[in-house]
Amino acid sequence: MRDLFGAMNRFEIKHAPEGLYLDGNISLLSEGKRVSVVGSRKPSLEGQARTRAVTRALVEQGIIVVSGLADGIDTVAHETAIELGGSTIAVLGTPLTEAYPKSNGALLDRIKAEHLAVSQFAEGTPARRTNFPQRNRTMALISDATIIIEASEKSGTRHQGWEALRLGRMVFLLQSIVENSALSWPQEMIGYGAQILRREDLPAVLEDIPNFTAANISAF
Repeated sequence: MRDLFGAMNRFEIKHAPEGLYLDGNISLLSEGKRVSVVGSRKPSLEGQARTRAVTRALVEQGIIVVSGLADGIDTVAHETAIELGGSTIAVLGTPLTEAYPKSNGALLDRIKAEHLAVSQFAEGTPARRTNFPQRNRTMALISDATIIIEASEKSGTRHQGWEALRLGRMVFLLQSIVENSALSWPQEMIGYGAQILRREDLPAVLEDIPNFTAANISAF
């Protein structure tokens, strides 16, 4: 385990894991900007297309794509970043030796070989539901911003957004989420500082994302 977190404020320290297990290119935690792309495990076709478009925009600006290796939006984000020649970080809710879901085993192996996988869970730690909110907090901590692509009223993806807001990170909700009258959580999150991300504004928004985490990850 490596103790990664350096110059953090008190709130960040309170919510940081004791340390992280890493496998892959560790420079991805200390160089450039990182943006989490997250969403539903069962996305619509439109959600998948939006994930690819957002990920492409991130890669084109040299931003590292962070996600959680889950089914759905996470998988599309990782795979798109790799296909386009970008960089990606998988933050796991399991030990580094286990992919969840198991069907993403080959994807995890490729990320460990060519990109970076991160976990706060030691080998042998059982998979528990509580692991994944902890994973989301860590993913928010190492990212400069979070973009939520698609999420239902009860989706665990909401947890990522709230954790990012608590940590003072930028949170963006796609316009399609905000305009969905069946959802109440987007307006609540906007009330606490989340921003609406419109397709036409995407390039300018990405250029303006501050590098919040540069001082937080100590040198190896």
